[in-house]
Amino acid sequence: MSIEEAGQFATLFDRLVRGVEEVVLGKQHVIRLAFTALFSEGHLLLEDVPGTGKTSLARAIAQSVRGTNNRVQFTPDLLPGDITGVSIFDQRTATFEFHRGPVFANIVLADEINRASPKTQAALLEVMEEGQVTADGVTHQVAGPFMVIATQNPIEQAGTYRLPEAQLDRFLMKTSIGYPDQAATVRILEGAGRRAHDSRVAPVLSAESVVEVAALARTVFVDATINDYVARLVDATRTSPEVRLGASVRGALALIRTAKTYAASQGRHYVTPDDVKALAEPVLAHRLLLDAEAEFDGVSASSVIGRILVETPPPRSGEDQRSDVL
Repeated sequence: MSIEEAGQFATLFDRLVRGVEEVVLGKQHVIRLAFTALFSEGHLLLEDVPGTGKTSLARAIAQSVRGTNNRVQFTPDLLPGDITGVSIFDQRTATFEFHRGPVFANIVLADEINRASPKTQAALLEVMEEGQVTADGVTHQVAGPFMVIATQNPIEQAGTYRLPEAQLDRFLMKTSIGYPDQAATVRILEGAGRRAHDSRVAPVLSAESVVEVAALARTVFVDATINDYVARLVDATRTSPEVRLGASVRGALALIRTAKTYAASQGRHYVTPDDVKALAEPVLAHRLLLDAEAEFDGVSASSVIGRILVETPPPRSGEDQRSDVL
């Protein structure tokens, strides 16, 4: 990526964020994380209480990139075929015809994903990792861009099924929207006469262009010292005394991918240690499995990541990276 391309990427990224911020008020940081996940070709997990704008965020992102979006309400009686689609016998042709499920969209909102059974949750594993659905031995590709935005309620746990580590590892990031501040709440109340699904975001680029922009983000320069820094951070999660299961190699790759997109969104064609630090918590925290005794003592995955960032020295500065690529 050249300096000019990085500037164009940042301008486009800011336009997208501003558009969605007209619908999801006062949540610029979360919106930037969501678009970072989109252009990093990953998926987003939102752990939040009801009524914070999760559905509005997914719909607004799809509208801004002129893409399709579907919402699936996960319940205990939901079957895998209800998500991926089913093959139905056509008596006229005496053949089975595949009817695509709601997962065949650019943005898929999996609402309260932890309320479905593990078998139904597992139906998303293949499509989230490989961008395809296999039914009756036949593979069906989903159109790009493809992004799953899943939600779960951290308060009410009755009747839920905890996401297994393999499923959590397939989410590029995990974050929360949270309640708006007072100023944003006042703006929301001023528009109370307009229903949420009536709000529309002007499209900024086509769905096909998203794939091209994502490919451009992958060309952001990453110095060897940054790769070493990420490797040391990930290794520290595995040796931490509070952690039973540390971040995987997939987690390390996710941190590099998102750091590239984040750097480009700031108008830079190279990654700095600050990019890695800014994304370490949303990218790595949900991949950690804490020791039971540490959890009992009130230790959280986020606090573990924070401590590791303090204790792991970053590369001396970004000057070396800049001199290498300028």
